[in-house]
Amino acid sequence: MRTDEPPHRQVRVGTYGFFLVLFGLILFLSHLSLLRLNYFWDEVDQYIPSALDIYHSGAFIPRSVDPIVHPPGVMAYLAAFWKLAGYHPASTRAAMLLLASFGVLVAFLLAIELSKEVGRGAPAFVAAGLLCCSPVFFAQSMMANLDAPAMVFTILALLLFLQDRIRTCAAVCMVLVLVKETGLVVPLVFAAWLAHERRWRDAAWFAAPAVVLAGWLGGLYRATGHWTGSPGFAQYNLYFPLHPVRLLVALSRRCYSLFFASFQWIGAFAIAFVWRTSTLFRSRSWKIAWWLAGVHVLLVTALGGAVLTRYLLPVMPIVYAAMAVGLARFPKRPQRICAAALLVGLAASNFINPPYPFPYEDNLAFADFVKLQSSATEFLDHYFSDARVTTVWPLNRELTRPELGFVSRKMDVQTLRNLSPQTLQPVDWNHVQVFVAFSRTWDPQFSFTHFAPVRQFWQHFYGFTPNSSMEALRQRVPLQLVAHFEQRGQWLDIYANRGTPISSPLLRANVRRRW
Repeated sequence: MRTDEPPHRQVRVGTYGFFLVLFGLILFLSHLSLLRLNYFWDEVDQYIPSALDIYHSGAFIPRSVDPIVHPPGVMAYLAAFWKLAGYHPASTRAAMLLLASFGVLVAFLLAIELSKEVGRGAPAFVAAGLLCCSPVFFAQSMMANLDAPAMVFTILALLLFLQDRIRTCAAVCMVLVLVKETGLVVPLVFAAWLAHERRWRDAAWFAAPAVVLAGWLGGLYRATGHWTGSPGFAQYNLYFPLHPVRLLVALSRRCYSLFFASFQWIGAFAIAFVWRTSTLFRSRSWKIAWWLAGVHVLLVTALGGAVLTRYLLPVMPIVYAAMAVGLARFPKRPQRICAAALLVGLAASNFINPPYPFPYEDNLAFADFVKLQSSATEFLDHYFSDARVTTVWPLNRELTRPELGFVSRKMDVQTLRNLSPQTLQPVDWNHVQVFVAFSRTWDPQFSFTHFAPVRQFWQHFYGFTPNSSMEALRQRVPLQLVAHFEQRGQWLDIYANRGTPISSPLLRANVRRRW
């Protein structure tokens, strides 16, 4: 037990409840128009079907989709929530927002713990505000993915560790590794730190999370014959990223996402200012926080074929706390200007897409994508329910899984690998009844990725094959365009062949007039 720090002042439970309700109201009200939004990519492909398996049959190892290494913690939470509130996208969104609200509260408390030497409470409010405005957190806080929940338990464990509540911290780490397997890095860092301090008995408590995770992996191996659930998952996420060039590119992208994108360069400047002018970030608490953040970033850089920004969520509250503390050291007027600029920049980035390709899930572009998919599936379900649809992921999942809420019954679907010219060239269009194409990535006209050297680099090291543009598809596809949908720069086209069964007499007459 450490005795060189003053005891923590007891806080009334009602105070925690007040801030939990406050942050919950902020999150729920800001997401109110999105609560009924249907499911997005990985939700459709993995997490919602896995949660439904638990909900219907109690099967923690998925049956309706291929099992992968991710533990069932979040899916079990959703299944339990559905038992109480019913299965619906709105109840899924509410369940995730409830967990995210608790996460904002913990991030607020962590910022208080880390900013004690500043002597004011304002940095904690700024840190919580930065997290709420962050486009990645705003999007992920309502989505049934693993990273926002992993963030909640990562920062809760860090807070408890800094408060020297070792056993409770170890218990939280056991929950964390059942949320996401990469959470194992948290108890390992804590154990290493305690071992460095020669607190061997305390360090031993953090072996328990490893035992829990080993139990899950053993059950997965017994059911599938693979520690990661499938050899394809292991190849893409464990071996593919380890090429030196890919590692360097991934690390650069991680640093950019944390310290530059969405006006975060303002906060990064504040961190650099404090680092050079004071010893604040060299305290024991900050050293532990920085070590945890650094090891996590290195881990998700080395593991994971897709360099998704959401993998950084577990360390974002630490970075935002550091930015808030750095801004608090500025003179009052520059402090207010910089804090306001950073908050406004983050908030605006929810709606303004960057001038280069990025995953839709990094801001509200994901909502535009889901709205397009919902419009298209409703159209297909109404007019072409008896036709065979040729398309790509994730629309193929949406059309073949009525339980996801996109269509009323399972449709016949032929899946293409992608929409590149190489994939489309051998297609026998005479046997295609309905073809659906859509923008799968954000690809602005003046993006640097359009330069030939950049494309060649991406193709050489990542096997990147660009999808055909809307204009190129309209020239290539020898079918009748029967529907077009657009949403803030994203598009979706539906084509139909002659003789395709059309459920609506009105549409049938209209299409045949064109033919």
